[in-house]
Amino acid sequence: MDRAREALASLVHCEPHLIAPVTNATVGVATVFANIRLAPGDEVLVTSHEYPACVNNASAAAERAGAKLVTARLPFPCPSPEAVIDAILAAVTPRTTIALISHVTSGSGMVLPVERLVLMLEARGVRTLIDGAHAIGMLPLRLQGAGGLNAAYYVTNCHKWLCTPKGSAMLLVREEFAETFRPLVLSNNAHASKPGRSQFLTEFDYLGTSDLSPFMVIPEAIEILSSILPGQANANTNLSPTSSLEPLMRHNRAAVLAARDTICQALGVPAPCPASMVGSIATIILPPHEPALAERLAARPSAYHDALQDVLLKKYRLQMPVWGVHVLVNDSTNEASSSTVLGSGTRWLRCCRVSAQAYNAPEQYAYAAQALKAELEFERAGA
Repeated sequence: MDRAREALASLVHCEPHLIAPVTNATVGVATVFANIRLAPGDEVLVTSHEYPACVNNASAAAERAGAKLVTARLPFPCPSPEAVIDAILAAVTPRTTIALISHVTSGSGMVLPVERLVLMLEARGVRTLIDGAHAIGMLPLRLQGAGGLNAAYYVTNCHKWLCTPKGSAMLLVREEFAETFRPLVLSNNAHASKPGRSQFLTEFDYLGTSDLSPFMVIPEAIEILSSILPGQANANTNLSPTSSLEPLMRHNRAAVLAARDTICQALGVPAPCPASMVGSIATIILPPHEPALAERLAARPSAYHDALQDVLLKKYRLQMPVWGVHVLVNDSTNEASSSTVLGSGTRWLRCCRVSAQAYNAPEQYAYAAQALKAELEFERAGA
C-alpha cells in the first residue's frame, strides 16, 4: 500500500501519507461529506455539470444537516474559463461552506480552471472538494506544495486514464483535516492505531474484506503507460513519473482535438468550448431536430441514455456516449436546440462525447463522424 502511495504521490506531487485508497471517486466524495460538519442554513455549492452520483451525496449530506444545496449553472457552450469562474463565484454567499467542483466535467468534457477557483473560494472561506475523476493520467497534476492546487480534498479515479483495474481510486486530504478524517466504514483498527503509523493510514489501509490489489498495481500501470509510445521509455529513463506520462498526455490531447474537429466539420457544428478547456475527452453538441421529432427520439427505449448510442454500437461497432448536458435556456444557441425542458430555466442539450487513447487512430474518428452523420440524417428521414 505504501509503495502505491509513493508512486501516486510522485505522479501528482503530494504527500503520500495523506492519500487514502477508495474504490472510486464517488466513494471519495461520499467519504468527504460524511466528515463535513454542516449546520442548518449552511450552503453546499455544486455546479450544473457535476457527476450525478456525486451531487446525490452532496444533496443527502445537506438534507441530513438542514443545509441547502446550491447549483451554479455553468454556460454550455462555454466561451472561456472566465465564464466558469464568474458563474461559480456568483453563486457563493456568506453561508457557502463547501464547494464540489469537477476538474474535468464528465458530461460536457471540459477542463475547469480549478487552480484559480480553489484560491478564490478558499479566500472566501469556502472549503473545496475537487472531483478529479478523469484527471489523473489525463492532465499533469500538482496537488500540493508551492504552485500546487492545495484543495481541501481531491478525489481521482485511477481506473480511467491511468488504466488500472476498476476499484482503484485515491482521496487526498489536506493535512489540517487528516487527523480526524475517518472512512465511511470503521474497521477493527478504528480505536487502535499501529505503532509508527498515523490513525489516518491505519483506518484507511484495510477495510474488512475489500480487495486492495487494484490499488496495489498502480506503480505497474504508471510504468507501462510511461513506455507505451514508441521511443518513450528510452527518452524518459531519467525523468519523474509525471514527466514520463506527459508525452502520452500530449499525444491524447492532440488526438482528441483532431477528432473533435473531424466530427464537428462532418456534422456542421461549432466546437462548444475553447481548445484550452479540453484534455483527452471532448463533447460535441449534435445538430438539432425539430422539437416534436426530438421528443419522439428521446422516448425510444435504450440500454444507455439515448437510443442513438445503441445504434452506433450495434450497427457500427462504435462505443460512443450520447447523452444530454444541462444548459441554460436563455442562451440563444441552446434555445434553438432539440432539447427537452427539464425544470425552470434549464434544458438537456443532446451531445456525444469522444475520447482519445494511444490505441486510437484518426481513421476511427473519421469513421465515427460519418456514422454519426448518417444516423442523424436517418433520424430526420424517419420523421
